[in-house]
Amino acid sequence: MSAVLKVEELAKGFTLHLQGGLGFQVLRDEQLVVNAGECVALTGPSGAGKSTLMRCLQGNYGADSGRIMLAHRGGMVDLAAADARLVREIRRETLGYVSQFLRVIPRVSARDVVAEPLLARGMAPDEAEARATALLTRLNLPPRLHGLPPATFSGGEQQRVNLARGFAPDYPILLLDEPTASLDAANRDVVIGLIHEAKSRGAALVGIFHDIEVRDRVADRTHEILALEEAA
Repeated sequence: MSAVLKVEELAKGFTLHLQGGLGFQVLRDEQLVVNAGECVALTGPSGAGKSTLMRCLQGNYGADSGRIMLAHRGGMVDLAAADARLVREIRRETLGYVSQFLRVIPRVSARDVVAEPLLARGMAPDEAEARATALLTRLNLPPRLHGLPPATFSGGEQQRVNLARGFAPDYPILLLDEPTASLDAANRDVVIGLIHEAKSRGAALVGIFHDIEVRDRVADRTHEILALEEAA
């Protein structure tokens, strides 16, 4: 197996400006290697830094030091050192992210929310719409909702739109932050199937799974993040 994501000596801390400039360290010398075709589950106590690492991997948080190397356009690039243009390019072509919450433009239909990243990659509109419809249907979102804005949906319905959008483009690297939160058993099984299919096509996945049953069914291994005992 080939490594497509490498975290090397990553450090991340925060400064609380409203608390007198109090600083605290969340990640220190973090190391992680993820190969093509595998799913790695992040584990560790609450507050240890699982979500912080995920946001660093997506480029939402800048790293204080260290590197986040990922395979992109035939080479390895350092996401931690990438400028805004390159980060946008990586997110469009290589790196997908499914968060716990759906954030979309108001009045845009669920079908268009799912199709948007496909169109951004150059897929024909008819093909993108068909792909979006198929995924929403597979995730048991009623067809009557496909043309409606997801802001009006229940939490579980919004999460299914979120999942369809994340899995639609077949990203080579996919980050999953509690992807089965708010889902019933039937839809959890659908998500498990989507994860296995992604691994089969060679995608590398990193996830936080508070549902232990789901984690055990999809993760090839776990990566424990230990809480740091000292404030910075």
